[in-house]
Formats: sequence, structure tokens, C-alpha cells
Amino acid sequence: MKRRVVITGIGVMTPLGVDKEVMWENLIRGKSAAGPITAFDVTNYDSKIGCEVKDFEPEKYLSAKDVRKKDRFMHFAMASATEALKDSGIDLEKEDPYRFGVIIGSGIGGMISIQQQHKNLLEKGPDKVSPFFIPMTIINMASGEVAIKFGMKGPNFSIVSACASGAHSIGAAFDLIRYGKTDLMLTGGTEATITPMAVAGFCSMKALSTRNDEPEKASRPFDKNRDGFVIGEGSGVMVLEELERAKARGATIYAEILGFGASADAYHITFPDPEGNGGMNAMKAAIEDAGIKPEQINYINTHGTSTPAGDKIEVLAIKKLFGEKTPQISSTKSMMGHLLGAAGAVESIICAFATKRGIIPPTINYEFPDQECDLDVIPNLARKAEVEYALNNSFGFGGQNAAIVIKRYRD
Repeated sequence: MKRRVVITGIGVMTPLGVDKEVMWENLIRGKSAAGPITAFDVTNYDSKIGCEVKDFEPEKYLSAKDVRKKDRFMHFAMASATEALKDSGIDLEKEDPYRFGVIIGSGIGGMISIQQQHKNLLEKGPDKVSPFFIPMTIINMASGEVAIKFGMKGPNFSIVSACASGAHSIGAAFDLIRYGKTDLMLTGGTEATITPMAVAGFCSMKALSTRNDEPEKASRPFDKNRDGFVIGEGSGVMVLEELERAKARGATIYAEILGFGASADAYHITFPDPEGNGGMNAMKAAIEDAGIKPEQINYINTHGTSTPAGDKIEVLAIKKLFGEKTPQISSTKSMMGHLLGAAGAVESIICAFATKRGIIPPTINYEFPDQECDLDVIPNLARKAEVEYALNNSFGFGGQNAAIVIKRYRD
């Protein structure tokens, strides 16, 4: 018998705020977090813009010694997990640690530390590579460090599926609770790849926007003049909990996770299936898993990266599944950029807020309609709307797709 799973705690570290309410307010206002990259010298880069987390203080969550020993992607994960636990009101002293697990994914992991330690190797020799180099960089340490800090001894691992990592992590955690293998999960995604090597790589692929003179207008999903995504960083972590125990302890319930679907394009390492079948099948699987019909979906938080091919193919996938009854959609990447492996986690949190608060964030910078993206993208201004069922799409390099159905909680 499937158990019901709800969201009872939320923590975010994003370019639009390191507090969930600040992030939400900025989303509803249609604020762009994009600006010139300050983390390193971008003089010789084609793309010089990004969405950085400006006001993050890792020392609030870690000792100065631990800050030095851990990569920024782990700082984000630890901070978001701490905030999510605090928000949930869970008393860890009263919980069975073997029934509390952690799954926090990342697409790339400790890129900052890889670059720094490689520099140490070349300039100073192998003896100057940090003994913490390996645990600073491997992706599973995001989950591992959180479990160590809070004493959680349930299922613990990380999922790596590029930009679908956060959504896949939530889906896996959802299933573990739903089928009785655990009762509580901390889950989400984290990423910190605004680095010289990562930005150079994405520039070489021609994946990033080069609208350097107008960074706040660079991310423009579904707009005819879109020219690539704006790289972002950050994390989103939520507490998932079995419904009856959440009710018994009087938890605040943000929303219910209702369905999870995954698929593969099996087409190309970076380019999505031009027929949109992979994305469509992930959405279809999630909706079927939720036990509802496509026409019941009120809102889709799209993958919507602002790339010329990706956006139109996602629209095609939506049309194939929903026919003439396509729901309203938006891309919050228009405001906070693409958080890569953290995107699906943060955007699932946004879906939960949309269902609970009855308002949908817009797609900003929508100025020139594209006939190949002719859906209701909630252009430029947030919209009040009853959202009973929301769908979050996350698609990753390698053709790895994930979709999550989130329902407004009703007792």
C-alpha cells in the first residue's frame, strides 16, 4: 500500500535569496538575479554573465575550518539542509536515525576545488595537493556530510544526472518513503560551477547567452531572440515526510508529492530528442504515477533554459502530451538562471509554493513571441491562479529526463 508523502521543510540558497521567503518575493516581483560574473576575470570569455549567490555566508552553518575543507557546492547543501530541518520543526532527538535518509544530487560537484588543487599540483607539486581533495570534490559528499552533521543513518546517496539531478533525487526520496523503506528524507540538489573551467566549457559548446551588455535580460525562455542559458549556482533542499506522522506532530505542510516519472532520450549527449518524446514520456509517467489525467495539471514549471533548441522541443513535448488543453507554463530560470544540478530541486520548491499560495511566478524578458513556443508562458507578470496540480520538468545532458507532480495539500 502506497503511503502519502508531503513536504514539511524547505531551505534554499539561490541567486534570488538565501531565505525561501525572500526568494519567493523576488520571483513574484519578476526580479532578475543576472549580472556580470565576479568570481573570476571573464575578460576573455564569450559569456561574461551569471546568476551568483551574493549574500551567502557559509560561516553561519560551518566552522571556519570546515569551510576551508569543503567545496562551495557542499557549503550550499549543508546550509539548505540546515534551514530545511529548522523549518520543519523536527526534533532529531525524538527520531529514529535509521528511518531518516539523505539524497542530495549534483550535476558536476566540486569544480572549484578541482581547479584549485590542480593549480597546486602544477605550481607546487604533488605534496601540496590537499589531503581533503577527494572528499572536497566527489558528489556524494553533499549527502554524506549532511548525514554526518545531523546523525541520519537511513538511505544515503547522491544522484548524478546533469541538470535533472535535483529532480531525480526528490523522486528517489519520494519512492523510499512511499514504499515504507524510510519515514523522513532530506532531499534536493546543489551546484557551484561558476568557475573558469566550467564557464569556458559551456562557452565552447555555445550554450551560454552572450547578451553581456544586458545581463538582466539575457535569460529569456521561449522568446524568439533567446540565445542560450545564463549559468547559475545554489541549492534547494526539502524535508519529505510520511503524511500521518507529519500530521501527528503538527507539522506545517507545504504540498504533497504525488507522482514521479523518468525517461531517457537515447538520442545525443547534449541535444534533446527533436521529436520531444523523451520529455513527453517523463511527464506522462509522472502523471500516470500520480493517478490523475493530463488535463488536471494547472501549471508546469518548465525546464525552459532559454536555449534555441531546448525550449521549442519542450513545448513540442508538452503539446504532444496535452493536446489542445495545454496548461499555463513558466520558466523561473528567466530570473535566477540555470542552477544545473540544483535546478529541479529549487523549481520543485517553487511548484510547492505555487500550489499553497495560489500565485505563479512569470517568465520574464518575454518580448518577441516565437511561433514554435506558442503556449501561455505567463509573460513578465506573476499571475494569481488556483493550482491544484503542478508539474516540474527537469532535463539533463545525456538525455536524462525527470518530472514531478506536486499537489496542493488537502487534509
